Amino acid sequence: MVSFHHLIFCLLGSVLVSQIGCDGKVMMEYIGATGAPVKFDSVPIDDGLDFNFILGFAIDADASGNPQNGVFSPYWESTLTPDSVASIKQKHPNVKVLASLSGWSLGPNVLRWYDPEDAATWISNAFSSLQSLATTYHLDGIDIDYENFPKHGNTSFAYCIGELIALLKNQSVICTATIAPYHLTTGPYIELFNGYKDVIDYVNHQFYTDKVSTPKGYLEAFQLRASQFDKDKLLPSYEVNGRGIQGDAFFEALNLLQENGFEISGIMIFSADESLSDGFLYERKSQQFLLNTTSV
Repeated sequence: MVSFHHLIFCLLGSVLVSQIGCDGKVMMEYIGATGAPVKFDSVPIDDGLDFNFILGFAIDADASGNPQNGVFSPYWESTLTPDSVASIKQKHPNVKVLASLSGWSLGPNVLRWYDPEDAATWISNAFSSLQSLATTYHLDGIDIDYENFPKHGNTSFAYCIGELIALLKNQSVICTATIAPYHLTTGPYIELFNGYKDVIDYVNHQFYTDKVSTPKGYLEAFQLRASQFDKDKLLPSYEVNGRGIQGDAFFEALNLLQENGFEISGIMIFSADESLSDGFLYERKSQQFLLNTTSV
């Protein structure tokens, strides 16, 4: 059962965000996916932004990677407890917490989208299990991060995920839904987005997989993804100590995006786990950039 408080938040969420946010700008931060003992309280949070933590990951598989037909279980870092979610949201009313679905692997087991024998059953199981997770962990949304698909191409992914998001939103279980394609998975995600864009709030494209290291290359990659998805829902992204563009070149790329007519409405970072070692430098710089940026 969804609590009365959560129902009211979902109904009024967009109004609340407009009151506490900075021109509706959003900060997305993945957390809890690597086993590092990260905590919400460690992450710098500016109260002038709509700050979204994305828990990695909720997976419809058992601990050995065997599919569970839509029954999702939490596999994020154990320090990220239901009480800690409630606490950070109480301290910072601008914080939302999302569960990311699937990810790349569970231990040594690579995770894959599998077409369920009965789509309706998978959707029903997924709805029930995510509703339970949302209640337990005080979740506000989900992020879709399936990263491996059958080679034959035609799958039920777009239908199952799209209907799941729509159902969760229609029943006020969640307020926010995001998708996280990368350069090898744009096909299934374009199909999902085209069919269900009205219930998808942001596209957290993993630009660090596009193999660009310069601001000009980043601009070209962004232009391509903006033509595939909605440019107003597309967020630039950065991987801390990872792939793709690094350091100040990322912020040079953001300035170049603005110079070419793109409004930077938010930034996605992967991840807080890695940022533990550098004092969350890029989280701080990204939030400052968003707060200092005016609309194009």
